[in-house]
Amino acid sequence: MDSVINEIKEKLDIIDVVSSYIKLEKTGANYRALCPFHSEKKPSFFVSPTRQIWKCFGCGASGDIFAFVKEIEGVEFGDALRILAKRAGVELERQDPQIQTARKRIYDVCELATKFFEKQLYSSSIGQKAKEYLLKRGLNEESIIKWRIGFAPDSWDSLMKFLQQKGYSIGEIKRAGLILESEKGKVYDRFRSRIIFPIFDLNSQAIGFGGRAFGKDEEQETAKYLNIPNTALYNKSQVLYGLNQAKIPIRKNEGCILVEGYTDVIMSHQAGVQNVVATSGTALTPLQLAVLKRYSNNLITAFDMDMAGDSATKRGIDLAQAQGFNIKVAVLANAKDPADMVAENPEAWKKFINEARSIVEFYFDSAFSKFEVKNHDEKRKISEMLIPILKRIQNKIEQSSWVKELANRLMVSEASVEEELNKYVPGQAITETPSPRKIGNEESKKSRRDIIEERILSLLLNYPAGFASIEDRSLDCLSPRTKEITIKIKEIESRDFKQADFSEEDKDFLDFLALKGEVEVEAADKEVDVAEEIRVCLKELESLTIKERLKELSDKIRIAEQENKKDEVEELCKEFHQLTESLSKNHSDQDKPTATIND
Repeated sequence: MDSVINEIKEKLDIIDVVSSYIKLEKTGANYRALCPFHSEKKPSFFVSPTRQIWKCFGCGASGDIFAFVKEIEGVEFGDALRILAKRAGVELERQDPQIQTARKRIYDVCELATKFFEKQLYSSSIGQKAKEYLLKRGLNEESIIKWRIGFAPDSWDSLMKFLQQKGYSIGEIKRAGLILESEKGKVYDRFRSRIIFPIFDLNSQAIGFGGRAFGKDEEQETAKYLNIPNTALYNKSQVLYGLNQAKIPIRKNEGCILVEGYTDVIMSHQAGVQNVVATSGTALTPLQLAVLKRYSNNLITAFDMDMAGDSATKRGIDLAQAQGFNIKVAVLANAKDPADMVAENPEAWKKFINEARSIVEFYFDSAFSKFEVKNHDEKRKISEMLIPILKRIQNKIEQSSWVKELANRLMVSEASVEEELNKYVPGQAITETPSPRKIGNEESKKSRRDIIEERILSLLLNYPAGFASIEDRSLDCLSPRTKEITIKIKEIESRDFKQADFSEEDKDFLDFLALKGEVEVEAADKEVDVAEEIRVCLKELESLTIKERLKELSDKIRIAEQENKKDEVEELCKEFHQLTESLSKNHSDQDKPTATIND
C-alpha cells in the first residue's frame, strides 16, 4: 500500500490537486486561499509545493493530497485513494480490502448503469428515436458522447437484472437510487422509457441520474423530469450539474452562469460558453453556494421570467447576495430556454449573457414596473420591495450609490431612505450558511509553552544560523520533546531536517512548522532578527518554567503549613522568594516585541 501511495504522490503535484477544487494565489514560495473548511474573510489556508503539504492556520486542518481530498470530498481514505489513483493513472489492486468500501460499490453500480443506458441509446430502436430527438434539439454527436447521455428502456427490471448479473445485490442497487420498492415488496427500475442524463461529481464520476420522459409514456407521465433521491454519493442540495466540466472555465472567465436544466448546460458548452452549470430545477442552496465560492464570487443567473420571479429562486439569489456574491441577471423572454436560444443562434446566447444586468438593477426595474410613483402608498410599496435588497449590499460605496438612486426615483431625500435602511432587520433565512465541517482548531488548544516552542523551531528551520544564538544551558527550559528535536537539527547543521533520525510524526510536525515560518516571514515583509526573536522566546520560556515551579512550591508550602512542618516551610519559602526575584529580573530584562509570540 505504501508503494502505491508514494507512486501517486510522485505523479501528482499538490498545487494541481488543490487548485482543481479552490482558487489559489501565489505568495512567495507558497500559495494561499480562503480555507474551504471554515468561514473566513482573509486567507489563512496555505499550500507548499516544496513540501507537498497544506495547512490552514485558522482552523488547524492540514495534511497531504490524500487528507485534502478526504476533507473536500467528505470521503474515507479508500475513496480518496481511488480518486487520486485514477487521476494519476495508477492501477489499484482490485482485491485490496482498504479500497473495497460500500461507497466504492455504489460508485461501480453508477458507472455500470451509465454504460447500460449509453448502450441502450445506440442499440435499441426506441433508443435510436431518443437520440434523433436529441439531435433535433440541437445536440451534436460529440456532446451526446461527452456528457454520456443514455436511454432507459420501457422495462420494469432490465437495469436491475443487468446489475445483478454483474454481482451487485438488490440492496446495493437500491442504495444507488436506481430501483423502487412497492408496498407489496416488489422491486423495479426507477427509470423506464426515459432519456438519461448522468450526474457527475467533481472528478467526473457518475453519482446520480436524471431522466426525461420519452416515448409512449411521455404524455402520461406526471413528471417530465425524474431524479434519483439523495444517496451516499448524491445530494441534490450540494451537486450542480456540469460543474465537473465547468470548474476550469469558471475560474478562467472569473464567473459562473446558472441555468435550470441539463440540456441548457450541454448546449451552452457546445456553443463555447462553458462556465455554465445547472441547479437542476432547485433553488440555490447554502451547500451549492459553498461549492461555487471555491471557484468564483461572480454569478449570472439565466432563468425565464416565471422562474426569475419565483419565491424559492429569489430566496436562493438573496442568500447568494448576503454571502457576498456579485450577481447579475439575464432574464429569458418569450418562454425560451438557453438550449433553444443556442440552437437557433449561438451568438445570440453569448450576447445575451454579456448584457446581463446587476441583480439590484433587475430588482429596481421589477419594482418600478409594478407601481407608478404617483402617491405615498405606491412609494411605500416600492421602498418595501427594495430596502431589503439594499440592506444586503455589502459594499458601502455601492450601497450608498443605490440609496441615492432610490431617493431620486421616489423623489424623496436620501436621509429618509437611509433611515428606513437602518430600521430594517433582515430575516434569518437570508443569512443562512452551511454548517462548517467539524475540524478542531488546533491553535486554540495549544498552551503558551507550545506556541513559543513552535515559534523557536520554525525560526530555526528557516534560519539555521539562529543556532549560534542558542547556548546549551538555554535548552534546559525547553520541553523534553522540543529539546530533543532542537539538538538533532543542530547536530546535522542543515535545513533538511529529514536527514535526521526523526519519526514520521515528528517529520510531519516539522514540515508544518517550516511552512508556518515561511508564511510568517512573507507576512512580516521585513528582515527578521532571528537571534533577538529566539532570545525573547527563551526568556519567556524561562519565565513560564519559573511560574510553573512557583505554583508547585505554593501547593507544597500550603500542605507543609497544614502539617505544621516549620523547617520544611522555611526552606520552601526561601526557594519561593529566590524564584520570585529571578522572575522579576527576567521580566525587567525582556524587551519583548508583541508581534513575536502573540497568542
